[in-house]
Amino acid sequence: MKKTVDARGLSCPQPVVLTLKALVEASEVTTIVDNRAAVENVSRLARSKGCAVRVEERADGTYVTLAREGAPAAPAVTEHVVVCSTAGAARGPLVLFVSSDVFGRGSAELGERLMGAFFHTLRELESKPKTIVFMNAGVKLAVEGSRVLEDVRALAAEGIEILVCGTCLGYFELTERLGVGQVSNMYDIAKTLLEAGRVVDV
Repeated sequence: MKKTVDARGLSCPQPVVLTLKALVEASEVTTIVDNRAAVENVSRLARSKGCAVRVEERADGTYVTLAREGAPAAPAVTEHVVVCSTAGAARGPLVLFVSSDVFGRGSAELGERLMGAFFHTLRELESKPKTIVFMNAGVKLAVEGSRVLEDVRALAAEGIEILVCGTCLGYFELTERLGVGQVSNMYDIAKTLLEAGRVVDV
C-alpha cells in the first residue's frame, strides 16, 4: 500500500509525525515538503526505520519517498509504542541539553567564557554524553563563528550525536551557518530526552 503526505507549509515536527503515522499503514510513503530541514528530518526518519529513501526535487516541492524493504507494517506499530515507553528510562544514555549560548545567569560576557571552558573541558573528561541537544539560543553554539564550534566538532568526531533544533536555527536565521551536527526536530528531540537515563541541562 502506498500513501502520500502533503506536508508543505507545515512546521517542525509535523512532517515527521505525519510521515510516521503513514508508515504504520503503508509500505511506501511519499512526503511532499518545501524546506531543507523537513527533507533532512524525514530522510533521517526513513533511515531510522530501516526504509530506503529517495528524494526528488520538483517544481511544486521536494518529494521524499520512504519504502519498506519487505518489512510488514505491524512491527512498526510495536516499535512506536516501545519508543514512547519510559520503562527503561533509568537504563538509558546520558543526554546533554543546551538551551542557551551562555553558561549560568549574570554577566553575558562571563557566561560566554564559562560555556567555552565547559565544552573545552568536556573533551577531556572520561565520562561523556551520548547525545548533545542544542535548542533555543543554544543553537548559536553549533554554527560557524561560535567560540565552541571546534570543541563540539571534536566531540562529534568521537561519535557523540549532535542534534540541533531546526526551528530554532530558522528563528535566529542561522540555518545556512550550521557548522556541526544534524538539523533535528521536536519529535526526535523529545524522543531522545524521554529515552535518556539522565538529562543534564546546561
